[in-house]
Amino acid sequence: MSQSPIIHLEKIIKRYFIGKPNELEILHGIDLSIYPGEFVSIVGESGSGKSTLMNIIGILDRPTEGEYILDEIKISKVKDQDISHIRCQKVGFIFQTFNLIGKMSALKNVQLPMLYAGMSKKESSKRAKELLTLVGMKDRMKHQPNELSGGQKQRVAIARAISNNPSLLLADEPTGALDSQTSRTIMDLFHKLHQEQGITIVLITHSQELAKETDRIITLKDGKIISDRKGKEYYEYLG
Repeated sequence: MSQSPIIHLEKIIKRYFIGKPNELEILHGIDLSIYPGEFVSIVGESGSGKSTLMNIIGILDRPTEGEYILDEIKISKVKDQDISHIRCQKVGFIFQTFNLIGKMSALKNVQLPMLYAGMSKKESSKRAKELLTLVGMKDRMKHQPNELSGGQKQRVAIARAISNNPSLLLADEPTGALDSQTSRTIMDLFHKLHQEQGITIVLITHSQELAKETDRIITLKDGKIISDRKGKEYYEYLG
């Protein structure tokens, strides 16, 4: 590809308890590039290192060694006090547990990251309404999380994640707390965002079935990438 990768990991090593007898190396030299507009899954069993890798991609943690470039920004050069700003600007997070604020309506949950980023109340409210409509939550904007089903909460979380036009959508087991039918709805929404909005999505999952729907499957084992292949069902899914 001629365009620059949105994610470029080079020889990424992550160790914990450095210099102590129980020093532990989780990631052993990860090389990975993901390009704008790709829908990529990262799969692996428990203990494979995928959560550690997700934390590094999402700038929730820093590597012990190696270089991480996110959307042409060298993360190693970013000061600690600037990390949260870069993260807010570049990465939209979706978690299994939704992480919505309980006393706030769906609209205000989606609006909040935009207000933090300096957008006006009027503009952020307008955009939040547009995003909730996009994810099929037009009629639930004033509802609080305890008045929503699991699938509806995840739709709100997705709208919130894309509110600041992030370069990357990072989804960590986003269907893990949902039944199979609701999971299907959420995956269909990811496909819609990917195809219609061109959003770059990285899906962290243990499910090979979900991974098969993405255009690339990165498999981790014991802190190393053991395969990088096209999703078997991807082109079939597109029809």
